[in-house]
Amino acid sequence: MNDSLREIPVSEHGVVRDAMSRNALKVTDRLQQAGHKAYVVGGAPRDALLGIVPKDFDVATDATPEQVRDLFRNARLIGRRFRLAHVRFGREIIEVATFRGSGDGDRSHEDGGRLLRDNVFGSEAEDAVRRDFTINALMYDPATEVLRDHVGGYEDVRVRRLRLIGDPEARYREDPVRMLRAIRFKTKLDLVIDAPSEDPIRELAPLLADIPPARLLDELLKLMMGGGALSGFRGLVEYGLWQELFPDLIEEPERPPLLVERALANTDERVAEGKPVTPGFLFAALFWPRVRREAQKRIDNGQPPVDALAAAGEKAFSRFTDRVQVHRRFSTMAKEIWMFQPRFEKRHGKRAMRLLGEKRFRAAYDFLLLRALEDEELRPLAEWWTEVQDVDAETRQEMIFSQPGNKGGKKKRKKKNPKRREAAESGGSAGASGQG
Repeated sequence: MNDSLREIPVSEHGVVRDAMSRNALKVTDRLQQAGHKAYVVGGAPRDALLGIVPKDFDVATDATPEQVRDLFRNARLIGRRFRLAHVRFGREIIEVATFRGSGDGDRSHEDGGRLLRDNVFGSEAEDAVRRDFTINALMYDPATEVLRDHVGGYEDVRVRRLRLIGDPEARYREDPVRMLRAIRFKTKLDLVIDAPSEDPIRELAPLLADIPPARLLDELLKLMMGGGALSGFRGLVEYGLWQELFPDLIEEPERPPLLVERALANTDERVAEGKPVTPGFLFAALFWPRVRREAQKRIDNGQPPVDALAAAGEKAFSRFTDRVQVHRRFSTMAKEIWMFQPRFEKRHGKRAMRLLGEKRFRAAYDFLLLRALEDEELRPLAEWWTEVQDVDAETRQEMIFSQPGNKGGKKKRKKKNPKRREAAESGGSAGASGQG
């Protein structure tokens, strides 16, 4: 590991000052004017080098959190394990962290090697070395447009290599979440994990059981909601991490049901198009195979379909969320989507008309399209609900309030959105907005 500083000029790396957020520049400029070191670090310089427009901007400095707060009236200090400053500019927050050290003064590990406490301030070089991956340890100085590299991260970015800093097994034991981050960076950024960093993952995957469930959810959402849901899922399965997060939720995760695979792909498509996505919809798809089977048992025993789905959903979330803490708002949305499905069978009368205006209609309709991909018998139903949304108001009234099978007096239906029919045929990828 090369721990000597390499200073790379803009003429070589090509990342200009204007590639950074204006607010991040305000923070680094003011800190530097006050006599401190201050650099944009982590994901922003990494993404800029990879040709990706940076979205999140973090700053590292030798100023203490209290000194940062004194310089910025719009700053507040957060954190217990390690104090940080958040400098707020409207909706954008610039996170400012003091350089962390590698000393043992206030660092504490458990017997298995997991880091419990890390409150040591240090130097610029120490801060770079204690980060997880080399590509995340680059420091960009907006004042000079020089890229500062202590760990060989610049070369790794150039060859699209993901490499842990230090001994990989020790670093994974120190924080097992780094295994999830490795999959996220590999799949989202199209990187190759180098062999020493890749080899321990499968063996150490069970260490995820010791991570707080809320933290695992946070990391899972970053992986699933950032545009790499399908490839991320496949990566988790490949390296044995999925089964550690949701043991036995999907019977054969190597061959997931079509509905699950399509939901993951649709999520990626929506992110690429700049459309909103919601974890509740994705959890509805991931848990559906289990919920469907349990609900069918209850229906066969005489329980009404809506009630059966509600009970099956509650049982599934109770059983399969010991490792990952799924927020109530996500599980509630998933259950509402499932409970909506039997109601689509009622296509005539006031109830059908009311469905079109209900809060969960869009999400439930998109889910119906996914179900129709797996079940041919559902396709006429999905096509009817697609069509009824696209016709003019008069024709919609006629479709809903006419008696089934009565074709007399029907007028020619006017289509308003041909893309919605494409959505019905592809499982909701065209024009679908239920995740919004």
